[in-house]
Amino acid sequence: MKIIDVKHATDSYSIYIKNGLLSEISQMITPIYTGKKIVIITDETVENLYGASLQKILSDDFHINFITIKSGEESKHIKNIPQIYSQMLAANISRNDLLIAFGGGVVGDLAGFIAATYLRGIKFIQIPTTLLAQVDSSVGGKVAVNLDEGKNLVGAFYNPVAVFIDTHLLHSLTDITFSEGMAEVIKYACILDSHFFEILTQLKTRANTMQIIDEIVETCCNHKRNVVIQDPLDNGRRLLLNFGHTLAHAIETIEKIPHGLAVAIGMYQTSLLSENQSLTKKGTTKKLKILLLQHGLPTEFSSINKMAYEKAMQHDKKNSSSILKEIILNEIGDSYIFETTSDFYINLFTKNH
Repeated sequence: MKIIDVKHATDSYSIYIKNGLLSEISQMITPIYTGKKIVIITDETVENLYGASLQKILSDDFHINFITIKSGEESKHIKNIPQIYSQMLAANISRNDLLIAFGGGVVGDLAGFIAATYLRGIKFIQIPTTLLAQVDSSVGGKVAVNLDEGKNLVGAFYNPVAVFIDTHLLHSLTDITFSEGMAEVIKYACILDSHFFEILTQLKTRANTMQIIDEIVETCCNHKRNVVIQDPLDNGRRLLLNFGHTLAHAIETIEKIPHGLAVAIGMYQTSLLSENQSLTKKGTTKKLKILLLQHGLPTEFSSINKMAYEKAMQHDKKNSSSILKEIILNEIGDSYIFETTSDFYINLFTKNH
């Protein structure tokens, strides 16, 4: 088992990574939670795959309540929050009880927000079931829900008491969902680790990737841990983790495509624009495109609605007044924060683009 400790000034938690860890989850929870009542927030897909197994694993030691949401980004809307609070109150969940987020990024963000706000905060654990959640969204304590105007506009910084990552769960993912996670993996390589980028170029198939998946997850979690402990509240260096995300969040909102696919497009298009403006080393974007395509990820988007995209990017939470904090690659493995405006994206909206 690989263990990564995340230590903050005010609290700390550990990330546990192991193939088959779910079968040991009860004995892993017992040392960090002395109570008996657990509420598990999951979605329909994960419940159908693993709900009965998790119930059986935990039921000898804990009293379990499941709250199941519909699969998909729509469930992360703030309008869905009150009914979840009501279900928890009906189950007599107190401040001394434990919440488990059991699912992908949507479940983790939603359940984390619930944990941060229900009765002014209860303990929660992340058990991420997708590659995207395992390498990124389950780590770092950022929890949020969406508004009609955009993604993650209401949220908090609220750390779990532990993150348990079972890489065996990734076998059940569709190829598209697996590729979504690889977009975030590639992001870490682009912004922080050129050697890791080269390793990823050698992985020609999903089967190749799964052969070293524990090492991939560990590398990404270590990178995120290192960034987060330097900037826990997202005021500086942590912004690097948003490479490609300004455009990606707009694409998600307008085009209604999955987060990881939008991130892939956002990274490529941002790098292309920055390279054309001589902000990024020539040839960097070509390397990125080859790797994205190799892992089944898109680089282009078809619907160009200038007004809709400008409005969506204005609502991006990285904006300060009219200043947009964009993440730019110097080259593969080296990135920086670049203060600009929405004019940075103007070439996206020309007829010849």
